[in-house]
Amino acid sequence: MSPPSEHERHAQFLRHYAASEVALHTFVRSLVPTRQMASEVMQDVILVLWEKFDAAADFQGWAFGVAKNVVLRHLRRQSRDRHVFDDELVNQLADDAAALVAVHDGHREALEHCLDKLPAAQRELVLTAYTKGTRMDELATRRGQTPMALYKLLHRIRQALLECVERTLAKEEHA
Repeated sequence: MSPPSEHERHAQFLRHYAASEVALHTFVRSLVPTRQMASEVMQDVILVLWEKFDAAADFQGWAFGVAKNVVLRHLRRQSRDRHVFDDELVNQLADDAAALVAVHDGHREALEHCLDKLPAAQRELVLTAYTKGTRMDELATRRGQTPMALYKLLHRIRQALLECVERTLAKEEHA
């Protein structure tokens, strides 16, 4: 029996990989601390699987073994990286992030208060313009404006909102 052609080998690999992809990703994710790291490791795992693929009888078992070795290599490499934060820095960053959440909450509340004070047409324009997926050129056309005129109007509204937010926050500081 002749060895499979490159095309057949590729098709076999894809069938096995597709059948095991979710389990393999879940396995890798259980071994590393972050989703991003799991995605990075999976890229290496897939490369190694493809390079060493030999129509294994138990693809998933073999793939898990390969994935475990790639994860261990990745973690060893990362532990030697001087750019990995130590515990003290991670704790400091976590404390800083927690403090910023309170500041951001204050800013968000002030912005909501100022948005409520805008005339209804301006408030609706701002909410529409900054809704995900809104295209400024299409919004300008719907409003019968040029995109530049719309940008200038939004700039004036944002400027008024900024001044309102700053006044509101200043009042809260003095209260």
